[in-house]
Amino acid sequence: MAEIRAEIERMIESDDLAGLLTRTGEIHGHLCVGSAMGVIAAHWAMKELGVKESTGMEHVLAIVETNNCFSDGVQVVTGCTFGNNALIYRDYGKTAFTLLKRNGEGIRIVAKREAGENLKNRDQEAEELYRKVVTERSATREEEERMIELNREHCYDILSIPAEKIFDMENVKMEVPAKYSRILGSQICSKCGEKVMETRTVVRDGETLCLPCAKAEYYQLDWSGICVKKDLSDPR
Repeated sequence: MAEIRAEIERMIESDDLAGLLTRTGEIHGHLCVGSAMGVIAAHWAMKELGVKESTGMEHVLAIVETNNCFSDGVQVVTGCTFGNNALIYRDYGKTAFTLLKRNGEGIRIVAKREAGENLKNRDQEAEELYRKVVTERSATREEEERMIELNREHCYDILSIPAEKIFDMENVKMEVPAKYSRILGSQICSKCGEKVMETRTVVRDGETLCLPCAKAEYYQLDWSGICVKKDLSDPR
């Protein structure tokens, strides 16, 4: 199944960052400086670590330290995603990630303190539109589309900046999960009748319940990071 990743692997090998950014935009929805930074960092790490193939089978792991745009670039270039269990998320709030081999040898890349300011689109129109679209959420659809167009041009431009001017890199040796992920069993919630992963059930009075039916605490990942939630309302 390696042919599924063949095009991206060719882009990495030929240093086609523009192609990698285009592919990132397909899942991110648009192009922005954050996702471009993820592409640049992940491409650098893949080349430096000598990773030739990344098929999402956990032979290579990526640890991201933020849940913003940056991480989408990392997922596309490395092939490590939440869905294939090769992506680990640490809620540090840093524009950084580590690429690891199964032997624990890896590379950690982190944005320089001045990176965001240096990569900022200083076009006056772009700055004004960013304020209206992102900061104030007061833009029209036409203004949003114009900002996306200006961002697109800027993002392709910054791909020519050497990675070393944007990021710091260090070789690391880290402990990796001892085992590969496994398929977990499922159970049926006694109340709603839905199938649920066995590790996400609660047993009360002899009944197996899913977390919502048990009104139990659960973890949620949103824009603010990982948080503990407890919805006391019955979703059904």
